[in-house]
Amino acid sequence: MRQVVIVAPQFPPSNLTAGQRSRYFAMHLAKFGWRVKVLSVKPAYYEEKPDYELEALLPPDLEVIRTKALSTHPLRLVGDISIRAFCWHYRALCRLVKQEKIDLIYIPIPPNYSAMLGYLIYRKFGIPYAIDYIDPWVHAWPGCEVLLSKAWLTYQLSRILEPLALRYVKLITAVAPGYYAGVLKRYSWIDASRCLAIPYGAEEQDFQYLDTHPRSPYLFNPSDGNLHIVYAGAMLPRAYSALDALFQALLILKKDYPDLAQRLKFHFIGTGSRPTDPASFTVRPLAQRYGLLDIVSENPARIFYLDVLNHLKHAYAVLLLGSSEPHYTPSKVFQAVLSRRPIIALLHTKSTAVGILKETNAGTAVTFDEAKPADRCIDDIAGAIYKTVQHNYSPRDINWKIFSNYSAEAMTQRLAQAFDTFVSTKPCP
Repeated sequence: MRQVVIVAPQFPPSNLTAGQRSRYFAMHLAKFGWRVKVLSVKPAYYEEKPDYELEALLPPDLEVIRTKALSTHPLRLVGDISIRAFCWHYRALCRLVKQEKIDLIYIPIPPNYSAMLGYLIYRKFGIPYAIDYIDPWVHAWPGCEVLLSKAWLTYQLSRILEPLALRYVKLITAVAPGYYAGVLKRYSWIDASRCLAIPYGAEEQDFQYLDTHPRSPYLFNPSDGNLHIVYAGAMLPRAYSALDALFQALLILKKDYPDLAQRLKFHFIGTGSRPTDPASFTVRPLAQRYGLLDIVSENPARIFYLDVLNHLKHAYAVLLLGSSEPHYTPSKVFQAVLSRRPIIALLHTKSTAVGILKETNAGTAVTFDEAKPADRCIDDIAGAIYKTVQHNYSPRDINWKIFSNYSAEAMTQRLAQAFDTFVSTKPCP
């Protein structure tokens, strides 16, 4: 059996999406011939509160190596945990390579600077490495055009470091093709055959854990007669046009169906600008501007992963809110389907989540793009909400056979096959 080291600075007990994706792969890779070690950071160095219950979701025989990192207390010199842990992770990888036969190093990004570990270890020991793009690295995020701003400096640094990190890469994976499309344009030595899109995948065991460890949701009462619709996750910088269209659709419903609108309760969870700050509202100000605080509530702080799933499970319906960026594919689509609640999705036409919802008959998707932006879809959104609350939903409506193709195990099998193919080939020249 070959051995892979997954570098995941924040691995459970962390709530971050990157850690969850790494957990899915770590749970299933051994079934396909790859023994896993995970290199992470001690939870004492996380900035957010650790979620120790997540450790119950890990395979009991999984080896997780945890290192120190530069602390953010009492002085926060650096926030990015891949920078804070870099020296310790480099030394740990050097020790592992000297002590054992390591066949591959797999590095999910973000956090982006961990990618440089692959380059350094390859140069020193010749150990092949692969990089998983959970988000694009070189990307014009809002604010990066402001000279000498933090966003500008981060963007400039990404343009310097990414080509180094990819110089000897064996394989590039991503949650959707759009996440590595820029890489193929920027670097001539990266061949498209070395790039593979692997969606997040759906992990049924997470919801099964909730079945055996039941708890009540604490942000709303599912038995109060209202129609609780939940959006859980970060509020993306380029998702506000979709949010604005949603709120205008709610105004239509308030006017045309006041009795129905009175029962609608939209909950935005973990949408704050600072994940640990319960006052960092991003949704509430817009809802207030539209006069929708009777319908819309926001819990800005990130809550624990299993609590998120539990609120989805007890919701009347689940809301997916997409970005105006075509490459964006919400990982939340799989959790939404597994919650077995009806789904209302506002997504870019090119988002791969649209196809998943249509294939599996798991929900209603209102799509927008450059030709038809979100503000021209307001009537469609209102209609989708009305249809969802009027429809007699049943989980039996979902095509579970097709959805099984998107399981975390199926996605991990694709990853293992890619490892098998590329680990014995030469890296990019």
